[in-house]
Amino acid sequence: MSKKEIQGNLFADIKTLIEQSKLQVAVAVNSKMTMLYWQVGKRIAAELQDKSRSSVYGKEVTSNLCKELSEEYGSTFAEKNVRRMMQFYNVFPEEKIVVSLIRKLSWTHILAVIPIEDPLMRDFYIEMCSMEKWSVRVFRERINSMLYERTAISKKPEETIKHDLEILKNEQKLTPDLVFRDPYFLDFLGLRDKYCENDLETAIAVELQSFIAELGSDFAFIARQKRMTIDNEDYYLDLLFLHRKLKCLVAIDLKIGKFKAAYKGQMELYLRWLEKYEKQDWENPPIGLILCAGKSEEHIELLQLENSNIKVADYMTQLPDKKLLEQKLRIAVEVAKMRLEKTAN
Repeated sequence: MSKKEIQGNLFADIKTLIEQSKLQVAVAVNSKMTMLYWQVGKRIAAELQDKSRSSVYGKEVTSNLCKELSEEYGSTFAEKNVRRMMQFYNVFPEEKIVVSLIRKLSWTHILAVIPIEDPLMRDFYIEMCSMEKWSVRVFRERINSMLYERTAISKKPEETIKHDLEILKNEQKLTPDLVFRDPYFLDFLGLRDKYCENDLETAIAVELQSFIAELGSDFAFIARQKRMTIDNEDYYLDLLFLHRKLKCLVAIDLKIGKFKAAYKGQMELYLRWLEKYEKQDWENPPIGLILCAGKSEEHIELLQLENSNIKVADYMTQLPDKKLLEQKLRIAVEVAKMRLEKTAN
């Protein structure tokens, strides 16, 4: 090895050490500052609690305090930011929870999650962000796209949601209900008006990175038009993925129309073939996802797909109005919970 190469390697190694150290310092500083913001919120809350008889007192004290703090320490302690610190404490009043939280999320991540009022929804986003290492931009996108409401977990009883989130939090284990969504947003494909299944598949192949981002970060692409030969007859699966944390193959079949009962048998055939010829010893049984432009809840119920390894979900090539989506998802949750109650009885 030449002198120049030795010097180059030495420089690269030391550069790596410096960059790692800078990252560790940044993480440590962020944790310290976030804990400080929580303590500031706690101290103000304690003061206002003593004087809770007067809301005017609270507003006046907070405004005067923020003015003094911002003059002394800059815009970090402007009134808008201090009120966020107060909100931070109100949402997470237990210090041990905050200590755990700041190991997972930065202050800017926390700012995105504290407006969420539903504790289970909030826990879902915190644990998924921690596991999938979302940037702040992606984190906000996931919240704005109503990811929680689009997962199967949101349609389960509260105790089931808590149980699955505890497993995720303590064991870093995902359940399929936390992974699969309905509907999927495929607006990035640029499809408008009439298109065929081949157009849909081709568009996904071109925008594969965006498609995987919508599926979830743990999906790894395996094959397109996976050929399966059965009794000298060829069948072709549209898309095949591996989900790393579920440790299973995921077969995706694309349909441009509404769900039909025959699709179940087709997917069952694919899954049996994959289990026989493709599944590795360490893998769990494969899961099938049928993506269609519309699904019948009664079909799903009568075919008992909720109890199988086959998922059916709508996809949308254009983003709907958020209010319409909220209404659609609210109805879906109500229908799913009614079905669960009926099954339990």
